[in-house]
Amino acid sequence: MLITTTTGPLLQTASDLAVLFSPEGAALPAEVAALLEPSDFTGKAKELRLLYPRGVLPIKRLLLLGLGKAEKLDGEALRQAAATAVRQAQELQVAAFTLGLFGAPTLPAGELGQVLAEGLELGAYRFDRYRTGLTPAQQFVVEQATIVTEAANDDLAAGVALGQVVARGVALARDLVNAPGGALPPSALAAAAIALGQRGGLKVTVMDKPQLVEQGFGGLLAVGQGSANEPYFIVLEHGAPAEGQPTLCLVGKGITFDSGGLSLKPADSMVTMKMDMGGSAAVLGAMQVLAELQLPLHVVGLIATAENMPSATAYRPDDVLTTLSGKTVEVLNTDAEGRIVLADALFYAQRYNPTAIIELSTLTGAIMVALGPHATGMMATDQTLADRVKQASETSGERVWQMPLWDEYREMIKSEIADIKNTGGRMGGALTAAAFLSHFVGDFPFVHLDIAGTAFTEKPSKGYQTHGATGVGVRLLTAFLRSYVG
Repeated sequence: MLITTTTGPLLQTASDLAVLFSPEGAALPAEVAALLEPSDFTGKAKELRLLYPRGVLPIKRLLLLGLGKAEKLDGEALRQAAATAVRQAQELQVAAFTLGLFGAPTLPAGELGQVLAEGLELGAYRFDRYRTGLTPAQQFVVEQATIVTEAANDDLAAGVALGQVVARGVALARDLVNAPGGALPPSALAAAAIALGQRGGLKVTVMDKPQLVEQGFGGLLAVGQGSANEPYFIVLEHGAPAEGQPTLCLVGKGITFDSGGLSLKPADSMVTMKMDMGGSAAVLGAMQVLAELQLPLHVVGLIATAENMPSATAYRPDDVLTTLSGKTVEVLNTDAEGRIVLADALFYAQRYNPTAIIELSTLTGAIMVALGPHATGMMATDQTLADRVKQASETSGERVWQMPLWDEYREMIKSEIADIKNTGGRMGGALTAAAFLSHFVGDFPFVHLDIAGTAFTEKPSKGYQTHGATGVGVRLLTAFLRSYVG
């Protein structure tokens, strides 16, 4: 979509559709107020009122969109409002429309441009790759949105450009997660990383099975051995180490389909398990954003990718695995496979002597029970790093909620026959999973983000979400990375 900015009065700008954002209780312009009764539009959050000025204004259609209480208005509310606006334009089949704010508190121009662009692009997102027989209305695409402001501001246009870059990263993550498991085996995820590297100038290394055997990736190999599709380990690198500059490692779980292995999931629970590589998709999306923005950072993306399938060659409950670190893991449940592949990836991250390790994974059903679809669970070994991620969550609108990572949870995964076991039981399941991961990061600052509840939705709760992948993590990681640039 082409998103432009212009100056002038919104209501005097000729347009097939103008969208006016208004907080609750704000007095509407006189020419708009004359078109409706006072009680017809109050500005409550998500309230919509479509008007036809019929020559009173040089606008064919005027859509009033409520923002809710002014004191609660923030970037997230505007992001959602912009998504609602573009969806209304799609429904009305308007190829180009204008939008502006009336009586709204002023955000910094750069932030305003970014959140509006993100909302517009993500609200317009669709995944129709496998649908046939769509009607012209279903295929209609909004081509242009123009943000109208009273005064010109270069920061606004820069914010729009940034928002579009971020939205492209989110769209990449969504496309990958939405792809069926049969269409995106580990080799295809590796190919997507290679293509990203070629587009963005990233250094990409893909290790295949013989290389994994040679280096000792015992966790990744074990999880992948039940599938006809072999596992891979993917390394993407942006920039190079520099004195006085941070090295940041982003680690993603890449289980392209999770049947549960021999600890087979029930049939209903297996549906949507194409999304079990949501962490890797977030890493790829963030690396794309990083490459487009050319941030002066050294960032390494690490992805352990495999299929977890049942077969005569699958790993078994009671197996003892030797991971890349040399630590041994007793397998109690083959459906707790994500932490096993991540064990190898997290230990590999240590060789970069990172300033921080941020890992994302659709790891546990327990976090879904605890937080539902509205927040990502965060557990950390370093509070300073956790605070930095929390600040990025507030900036990006992708909320996190910190949960404890105490020694007591590490005690719960001690094994009688190996160093640790891959599950501590039902009690505190999200926390014992994080405790498991913490064994493989050494003394490096580490944040674990459990996105099991936020990576995929069948009932979208936000205007810029659609059924399926949310692309969660890309906006958060972008805000986190940009915080090191200043």
